[in-house]
Amino acid sequence: MIGDAAFIHDTIFQPDFGTARADFPGGSAKTLWDSIQAILALPDDTRLFTGHDYMPNGREPQWESTVKEQKAVNPHLANVSEEGFIALRNQRDSELPMPKLILHALQVNTRGGRLPEPEANGKRYLKIPLDALEGAAWE
Repeated sequence: MIGDAAFIHDTIFQPDFGTARADFPGGSAKTLWDSIQAILALPDDTRLFTGHDYMPNGREPQWESTVKEQKAVNPHLANVSEEGFIALRNQRDSELPMPKLILHALQVNTRGGRLPEPEANGKRYLKIPLDALEGAAWE
């Protein structure tokens, strides 16, 4: 939070798109719901800034919404119960392919943006296990 602005990255997307996935390693639809509720508890006029936008139906990019807008029109949140949200996320996430760079991103994201420590030769590596995320659908 900075003043009346909350930087929420991809927890909630623009009101016409929905919410983040919860199926990545360590993810949980329940934990995502709890995080979203903390955001929606902010004053209605709080400005919400997302990390990126998927621009549904070819609309121009957007990066700002408000708590009020999210509560009113976000298809994953407007008039949706906790149980409904968890069921929606679990069903929808099970049908989505795994992003091509997820194994790279996880190695940095789980460290809060820090790169892996250098190895004995002084170089930093992102390692890609060959049998990672068994059963995941890949693009």
